[in-house]
Amino acid sequence: MVKNKTTEAEETKDINETEITENKDHTNSVGADSEDNQEQIREEGTPGIFSGAGPTEEPASDKKIPEEKSFEEKLAEMQDRYLRLTAEFDNYRKRTLKEKMEISKYAGEELLKNILPFMDDFERAAKHLETASDYNGIKEGIDLIYNKLTDFLKQQGIKEIESLNSEFDVDLHDAVAKIPVAEDDKKGKIVEVLSKGYYLKDKVIRHSKVVIGE
Repeated sequence: MVKNKTTEAEETKDINETEITENKDHTNSVGADSEDNQEQIREEGTPGIFSGAGPTEEPASDKKIPEEKSFEEKLAEMQDRYLRLTAEFDNYRKRTLKEKMEISKYAGEELLKNILPFMDDFERAAKHLETASDYNGIKEGIDLIYNKLTDFLKQQGIKEIESLNSEFDVDLHDAVAKIPVAEDDKKGKIVEVLSKGYYLKDKVIRHSKVVIGE
């Protein structure tokens, strides 16, 4: 009975040793295959951990560099810009000129509209003269229109140049004639106003036509 147990133990030992030997052979075979694979990878030059190099790059000379515009292209582009700017400025100049012409043409529109009521007054007065017998009433109507017009002109900045009995001033007066005067204090002064002069604010818009004593 003891002999049989010993024999079984020896047989089990032999089996284990056989398995260990087979495992070693298999491991050596796998290692050899792995080394062969690594060698093949090195020979083929495959990039990776074995070659120690990253992805291959194209030579710098093969890269596409944007071509610079030629001189003729640059010149053509500048000429095109110049023509566009010229056309835009010409359109602006024409539009501005048209606007100025319209402003000049209708600049006095508002003023003339305000004068029209005085024309209505004068037409009514002229029509009334044909049948009126009360000349004092006509005179009062004319005076009313005159005062109304004078007030309107003052509102527009127009005022009369005071000339009578004042010293002659070439910037304000136009001398039409000279007449002899008996009074010494009137010599060289304005003794008669033939046509009144007017200011527009501080600007003389019409000189007074006067007669000077001598």
